[in-house]
Amino acid sequence: MLGSGQLSMSGGWTAYLCLASALTGLFGPAVAVKEHDFKKCDQAGFCKRNRAFADHVVANTAWESPYNILADSTSFKDGQLQATILKTVNDAGETVRLPITVSFLESGTARVTVDEEKRQKGEIELRGDSKARKQRYNEAEQWVIVGGLTLDKEAKVDYQDNTQITVQYGPESKFEATIKFAPFSIDFKRDGDTHIKLNDKGLLNMEHWRPRIEPSPAPEKQEGEDSSSSETESVETTAAQVPEAYPGEDQNTWWEESFGGNTDSKPRGPESVALDISFVGYDHIYGIPSHTGPLSLRQTRGGEGNFQEPYRMYNADVFEYILDSPMTLYGSIPFLQAHRKDSSVGIFWLNAAETWVDITKEKESKNPLALGIGSKTSTSTHWISEAGLLDVFVFLGPTPQDLIRKYSELTGTTAMPQEFSLGYHQCRWNYVSDEDVKDVDRKMDKFSIPYDVIWLDIEYTDDKKYFTWDGHSFADPIGMGKQLESHGRQLVAIIDPHIKNVDGYKVSEELKSQKFAVNNKDGEIFEGWCWPGSSHWVDAFNAAARKWWATLFKYARFEGSMRNTWIWNDMNEPSVFNGPETTMPKDNLHYGNWEHRDIHNLNGLTFHNATFEALKSREAGEFRRPFVLTRSFFAGSQRLGAMWTGDNQAAWDHLEGSIPMVLSQNIAGFPFSGADVGGFFGNPEKELLTRWYQAGAFYPFFRAHAHIDSRRREPYLAGEPYTTIIAAALRLRYSLLPSWYTAFRQAYLTNEPVIKPMFYTHPNEEAGFAIDDQFFVGNTGLLAKPVTQKDKETVDIWIPDNEVYYDYFTYDIIPSSKGKTVTLDAPLSKIPLLMQGGHIFARRDRPRRSSTLMKWDDYTLVVTVGKDGKTAEGDLYVDDGDSYEFEKGQYIYRKFILDGDAKTISSVDGEDRKKVKEGDWMKKMHQVTVDKIIIIGAPASWDKQQVTVESEGETWTATLEYTPAGKGRAAFAVVKKVGARIGADWKVSFA
Repeated sequence: MLGSGQLSMSGGWTAYLCLASALTGLFGPAVAVKEHDFKKCDQAGFCKRNRAFADHVVANTAWESPYNILADSTSFKDGQLQATILKTVNDAGETVRLPITVSFLESGTARVTVDEEKRQKGEIELRGDSKARKQRYNEAEQWVIVGGLTLDKEAKVDYQDNTQITVQYGPESKFEATIKFAPFSIDFKRDGDTHIKLNDKGLLNMEHWRPRIEPSPAPEKQEGEDSSSSETESVETTAAQVPEAYPGEDQNTWWEESFGGNTDSKPRGPESVALDISFVGYDHIYGIPSHTGPLSLRQTRGGEGNFQEPYRMYNADVFEYILDSPMTLYGSIPFLQAHRKDSSVGIFWLNAAETWVDITKEKESKNPLALGIGSKTSTSTHWISEAGLLDVFVFLGPTPQDLIRKYSELTGTTAMPQEFSLGYHQCRWNYVSDEDVKDVDRKMDKFSIPYDVIWLDIEYTDDKKYFTWDGHSFADPIGMGKQLESHGRQLVAIIDPHIKNVDGYKVSEELKSQKFAVNNKDGEIFEGWCWPGSSHWVDAFNAAARKWWATLFKYARFEGSMRNTWIWNDMNEPSVFNGPETTMPKDNLHYGNWEHRDIHNLNGLTFHNATFEALKSREAGEFRRPFVLTRSFFAGSQRLGAMWTGDNQAAWDHLEGSIPMVLSQNIAGFPFSGADVGGFFGNPEKELLTRWYQAGAFYPFFRAHAHIDSRRREPYLAGEPYTTIIAAALRLRYSLLPSWYTAFRQAYLTNEPVIKPMFYTHPNEEAGFAIDDQFFVGNTGLLAKPVTQKDKETVDIWIPDNEVYYDYFTYDIIPSSKGKTVTLDAPLSKIPLLMQGGHIFARRDRPRRSSTLMKWDDYTLVVTVGKDGKTAEGDLYVDDGDSYEFEKGQYIYRKFILDGDAKTISSVDGEDRKKVKEGDWMKKMHQVTVDKIIIIGAPASWDKQQVTVESEGETWTATLEYTPAGKGRAAFAVVKKVGARIGADWKVSFA
């Protein structure tokens, strides 16, 4: 939802409405974000200093990094190296001690952590009477890391002298880290080849604590004294008193900094951490969402076509964001992957403060006469964070799957979602009453349009007071909820972290009296402006505050909520309308007196977590999976629910840009992601709206949303032929829900992407590394390329391998081969969707109004015979879609196998697990059957064959309908009346 930081909030909500009214009619698309309200690098003191430092290092070839490990400080035990880095801070030889720990983990991951001894011990002075913590923030691990930290006790020192130490670690000791002492750097190798280097460029910079020494005042001028003489007599601050990172460093923002009329007091002074990380021989890098722009990240310095700003990670309310930009957005995941043919490596920068990342590339050639022939490209990144520890994890792959698996061992996997949440969500700001909601619900049924969830934005509340209902417009929330429940549908209500500051509002009174709110720099409750006007913010870093927050969601406390009520956490960056860059002052204080600057990018995760845990305890004995959508996120947020890409625009380029954004989320470990279908701002033309529904049907999170000033655009309002086409896209999504759910189960187990870019599925095909407009869905073999351009009735789709591909709708064989691009017809009524041969996936073909009403429907299996004409395989996962009973074994997981030689299709237990005691759900689920099997590419020899089904000691005959190959179309067979139970072993034979 819109977060108008650009508005003057002196008039609160009234001021917003006045401006919104003035803008009505101008949407199409609306005015873009005001970039000047958000910092560029040279407006953020620490970023400007570190970028200038990098320029100094590049310009001075004789420069030597002042960071050196004391050789006699090193010790190695049980997979962990500990040492002390000495930083020389000035020409007088003064030094700062920086403890370093390099941990080698059982997973094959390495972790490098550097702290500052004085801050570590709290031996620093704060400016003024600040109550801020004296240490560097060291608690991000508590929120982000859930496992994977067991040390590799088999790691061993391979070589050590007074200049370096080499450690072998990882599987079969294939990994190697050489830590060089003077200057400090680390080379990470796999199978003897260097892949990642830390501080190879010498850009390591930890701004150590130093006292602020005020220049002595100039002596008073004597009567008649020349003013120029007094200047020469003023007392100067020496280099030894105020050490610089390099000669001439800009010190103006060391001690305080102003932007947009707000001043940051910086009680600890400068404390940034920066490091260069090089990927040797890697041209393509991916990750660090959320940003707009290509999936393969661009360079950020010099050169035509490059960004001129670093990628920024500082979660902010950036409404109507611009495209193709490194500008910060609502969430941050500092996980970056580098890829080349046959190899993937990556790093995870664990720091929750504001962070910028510069990217540069350079070609290397061993032969200076080769004129670039045979040269390889390496990518250098420069990571710059305002505060905190230097804490980086290094992953040596070698595959994209290895990277996501190792990263997820640390940060956790995707939460197993409620099944309804994979259906279609209907949302706008705002449905104006409970009768409006019920009317939309009825009309969706009237037009046979399936959906699962309808959403309420802020207007449902009583004067923006969360946990209340507007007594006039939403007088009967229970009646509304019951109508939805009777149709198998859900309700999502928005609840944000800002609490209206008004007398008589019990939630606000409890927040203040129990001191559960964020404080300002003086230790008093912070007051800012958001939708309610004057507001306070819940401090979800406080365990007691989280416990209190959970009580607010009890059914008895949140009257009008029901079992089918779920929650949307918006504005949790946090958005503060009158704050710097539309967020909190950095010198605000959270629980434990950590400054907001230390934890900013974690804030959204902590609030998301508080709501997630609250929904698990709404009623005693209710153990259901929560559904909570978040706008702001960080590494680890995938454990808690879904996200969306924020306030986009109803424009073709925003549709096109949504696909690489969602793909980036998937490969960064947060696959439950989507974009507002139709565009939040503006009024999409009908062609655009229709194409967006077709694309949205392949977002893992599928929701339409619209601004309060946008015209109503529920699918039934589009008119013909658009309503029919949109409904077909929705029914396609619903028919494939079994396969989507199976893909999410794999994400729950390993955090595998739900939709996968070409470099991930075909890591050896270099032509696919930069492709970010087509993708595979789970392990189904479905290859989608949505139409994202106006008036386009064809698409060019790149074929990544030599497998056979079939058109999903017509069964036409796609005439192409590995590495070729084929043009497909894509009239408005058609989604470009191919099926790769060699797969079996499940559908439910009976149209229903919601996923809940599909729960006991029979299944259809689709078999796409591989190029060899003999093989295909796939899987299906089923559980109750609601509870945590699956953790106790209450689920069904089947593997399907086509054996062309034996002329059989069989179903076996996919995990060969021991029999579990069946609960009520499993007993009922065992009555659900596979009703039909469609075999695309069926051999001609199967025509007129007798089909028998064997299962559970019985044999019966099924019906076979065979259609021979036509012009360009594959032969296919349909086996009807299969009748085998979905949870049983069975075999279908073609005799």
